[in-house]
Amino acid sequence: MNLNKGLAALLPIMCLVLSVGHVGANEKPRVMVSTDIGGGDPDDFQSMIHYLVYADRFDTEGLISSPPKKGRVQDILTCIDAYAADFPNLRTWSPDYPSPEALRRMVKQGALDPQLGDEPATTISDGAKLIIARAQAEDSRHLYVLVWGSMTDVAQAVGKRPSIKAKLRVYSIGSWNTQQDPNARHYLFSQHPDLWWIENDTTFRGMYMGGVQHEDFGNRSFPAKHVNGHGHLGALFMKKKAKMKMGDTPSVLYFLRGDASAPEREHWGGAFVRPFPEERPTYWHDNSDASVLDQGKHGAKTVNRWRTNYLLDWRGRMDRAAKKSSIPIRKAGVKQTD
Repeated sequence: MNLNKGLAALLPIMCLVLSVGHVGANEKPRVMVSTDIGGGDPDDFQSMIHYLVYADRFDTEGLISSPPKKGRVQDILTCIDAYAADFPNLRTWSPDYPSPEALRRMVKQGALDPQLGDEPATTISDGAKLIIARAQAEDSRHLYVLVWGSMTDVAQAVGKRPSIKAKLRVYSIGSWNTQQDPNARHYLFSQHPDLWWIENDTTFRGMYMGGVQHEDFGNRSFPAKHVNGHGHLGALFMKKKAKMKMGDTPSVLYFLRGDASAPEREHWGGAFVRPFPEERPTYWHDNSDASVLDQGKHGAKTVNRWRTNYLLDWRGRMDRAAKKSSIPIRKAGVKQTD
């Protein structure tokens, strides 16, 4: 191989590796998840299970049920119940996994219906109240809200307390979700141009479209081999949907590799562009460049180019759910002897 060509091919990967963990000074990101889990698409169960096996990587501050369809808090609790059953194994790998009880305390019901008019409802949901409370908490870190469903709760929170925008960072999975709740999205876009927001309408498709799909890396073959039989979380994943889709998961992958403060850079969860840099400097959307187009989906290649990386990493996480670590956890400040 020509050395220069080889280095050129490796450069994007080297840059991504160098940027790992840059949420702050190696801080965990503060994260809330707003999900329509239990509604019309079972892939939110898949994404929640994936999130939970990575729960030691985040300071989770809220899990909000945000239909507008049939999803309710019980669907989030079902995932936490599976997590609780695997928790004894997971905790042997990292002391940072939150307790099931702590996760249950932060589950809230969001709006049951999408926003009806141009403005959010004045009576806001418990989910919106939690967004406000956590955004107003004394913490120097930003609060990331990952929206996997309706944006009604975010719109209610921002409409009620616009000052929280200084602390909020939103990564939303749009497309079908936006179609279910267009008024809330339009309100945020038209009335709050200063909101820090990644709106992912097509890039997320790279999670299950394109990339390496042969052998163990297929949408059916991977979960069949590396999720099935892997603890209670793996069993729940296969029960809900045995074929990998996980369309909301790029919002989580975004933090696992890449600088979360720089959406234009490479991340496992996509690289984005600012379509309106002057009037909306903190708004990012899918990259329409032909070089990252896959099957007609803008930006999809910025996710699926990392498919083997994020699947192999996830494989290790599912192994955690299935078995205990053989290496004792070293507790901070405690000197251990052999």
